[in-house]
Amino acid sequence: MTGFQQREFKQKRLGQSCILYDAQVFPQITPAWFDPHYWAEQGQLVGGAPGRGTSCFIHTPAGEGVLRHYHRGGLVGRWIQDRYIWTGLHSTRAWQEFHLTAQLEQEGFPVPRPWAAQLVRQGLTYRADLLTQRLPHALPLADYLLQASAAPDQQALCLIQVGQLIADFHQRGLNHVDLNPRNLLLDPERVHAAQLATDGQPIYQRANSGLWLIDLDRCQLGRLTPAQAKSNLQRLLRGLIKLDAIQAPDWFAQIEAGYRHRLAHKAT
Repeated sequence: MTGFQQREFKQKRLGQSCILYDAQVFPQITPAWFDPHYWAEQGQLVGGAPGRGTSCFIHTPAGEGVLRHYHRGGLVGRWIQDRYIWTGLHSTRAWQEFHLTAQLEQEGFPVPRPWAAQLVRQGLTYRADLLTQRLPHALPLADYLLQASAAPDQQALCLIQVGQLIADFHQRGLNHVDLNPRNLLLDPERVHAAQLATDGQPIYQRANSGLWLIDLDRCQLGRLTPAQAKSNLQRLLRGLIKLDAIQAPDWFAQIEAGYRHRLAHKAT
C-alpha cells in the first residue's frame, strides 16, 4: 500500500538495554523512560489501564503515551512473571508487536502509533516494555457497555461498527489472538455520529471511524484462515459473556451483523 508516511526507526544500546524508537517522535530516549517511577518523579504519571500487563499513562515530550510492561499470563505467569526466553532480537515480543503495529498504522489502519520499545536482556532471558501513543477520548468497549449510558439505538450503532472494524482487520489478514472488549477502543461521540447508508447500516470509514484496535502482542499478519477468524470472534464473545452473560448474546449479534456487512463490501 502507498500514500502513507514512512517512519524512521532507530536502535540504540545502553548496557543491557536495547531500544527501538520512532526518531520523528523522540530525537533522543533513555532506558529511564520505560520506568513508571521516572515519570512519577517528574509529576508526569497520569493514571493506569486495567489488564494482564502493567500499563500506565504518562505525559511525554510528544504528548500522552501508554507505557506497558510485558507480563506472562496463565500458569507460567505465576512463576515467571515478566521474563521470556531470548531467541534473538527480532523474535522478541516487543520488537514484533512494535513493527506489526507500525505497519498497520502506516497503512492507515486504526491502531495506536508505536513510539518505542525496550528489551533488557539478562543471560538467556529478557524483559520488555512498549510505549505507544495514547488515543484521545478513547474508551474501552467494556467500559462503554457497562456504563450503559447510551440509548439502545446508539449502542446498536456502535456495536455494528465494531463488527465492521474487526472485519476490516480480518480482510487485511490480521489474526488478533486476544480479541476482547478491552482491546477495542472507541470515541462514543464520533461513533454515534456515523452516517447511515441507504440500507440503514453505518458507513464505515477506516480513517475516521472513532474506533481502534489495540494490543497486538503475539498477533500475526498474513493469510487469515476461517478457523482463525472464528477463534477471534469466539474469544470476543467469551469476553462479552464475562461482562454480562444476559446481554452478551444481543451485543454479539449486533457485532456479527456489522462484521458480515463489512465482509460484503470493500473497505474504505
